[in-house]
Amino acid sequence: MSDYKGARLIVDALPPAKWLLADRGYDADWFRDALREKDIKSCIPAKKNRKRKIKFNGKLYKQRHKVENMFGKLKDWRRVATRYDRCAHTFFSTICIAASVIFYLNQ
Repeated sequence: MSDYKGARLIVDALPPAKWLLADRGYDADWFRDALREKDIKSCIPAKKNRKRKIKFNGKLYKQRHKVENMFGKLKDWRRVATRYDRCAHTFFSTICIAASVIFYLNQ
């Protein structure tokens, strides 16, 4: 399933933000329109097969790797990667603890 199809489920629940950084998987006209309605600027590169190329802020897009790196570090924690916790609140607590430790160790 494409990423933008899953985004349809959460677009109404997006918190207020200035920008949304996403990869090519979220490149859809309806998604960009929905973000514009919420006054969120999109920084999404166009898919390779898009007929009309859309400009995006390349400098800002390069900052996306920081988020990707954090997810990579979280997945180093076996409990997070395999999702041993059944309850959502317990899983979220595990992610918070792991993120705190990762932040502390990287200072």
